[in-house]
Amino acid sequence: MHQNRRNGLSQEPCALERRPDAPAPAPEEDPARTEEDYAVRATAAALPGEPGPAIGILGGMGPEATVDLFAKIVRATPARVDQDHVRVIIDNNPKIPDRTAYLRGCGPDPVPAMVAGIRGLVSLGATLILIPCNTAHVYFDRLQAESPVPILHIMREVARALAPGGDPAAGLAAGGPVGLLATELTVASGLYHRALAEVGLQVLVPEPAYQAQVTRAIFGPDGIKAGVYGPARQRLLEAGAHLVERGARVLIAGCTELPLVLRPGDFPVPWVDPAEILARAALARVLGAPVEVGRR
Repeated sequence: MHQNRRNGLSQEPCALERRPDAPAPAPEEDPARTEEDYAVRATAAALPGEPGPAIGILGGMGPEATVDLFAKIVRATPARVDQDHVRVIIDNNPKIPDRTAYLRGCGPDPVPAMVAGIRGLVSLGATLILIPCNTAHVYFDRLQAESPVPILHIMREVARALAPGGDPAAGLAAGGPVGLLATELTVASGLYHRALAEVGLQVLVPEPAYQAQVTRAIFGPDGIKAGVYGPARQRLLEAGAHLVERGARVLIAGCTELPLVLRPGDFPVPWVDPAEILARAALARVLGAPVEVGRR
């Protein structure tokens, strides 16, 4: 007998009839057999003493963006068992000097600390380096010159994805222009402008008042780096809408913190996440094959 706990009445459990057009229920699996099958696959996937290529993440700029990139790598990996995943080595060092402050003449050079981090990652087995900070790519040439392994360039990977025939997940309608939401330094550096110009795309940037909104959304006392999301999100929505009004047909969330507060469908045009593109590009390199879009 089934005891109805709400009214204390004893009654038989209700029998639910299956509709004629409903799919047949999946056969029940034997948990022991499922675990055994998983163990067999995991054993086959593991290569003792052969860890294979490893992705190194030079992180801490900022910490949440580092966590976000790692999560995107894991989610994009076509894995059926733990052992199918790629080894990822992370140096989350938030003590790297501020990238913007140095160029403004009010802080130490961050490159020595970044080079030390890269070399540390390589010493642990990293064969490819990712930097989840758009602004840090101002120093890319200096960093690559000191790195014994390749560093993926986030702006160039975004340009490849947005180019005609590029990554279908980027969601770019034919042609441009492309609106850029990023730090003032990233905008002023022209890194996205040059990379996208090589694939025939024009870049639109916010007018000064809206750029100030983006800057405050990232760095302000009520901004993303301070862990305050609500006001930052509203400022970014306003700045993005401004770019769409000016003709942008796709938006780039060109600071790795921005996807922490933006959501699909926030704008009437697609927006792309450079960290997501970077994650898939890195996996394609180490796995030797394109990564399926939208796996999770």
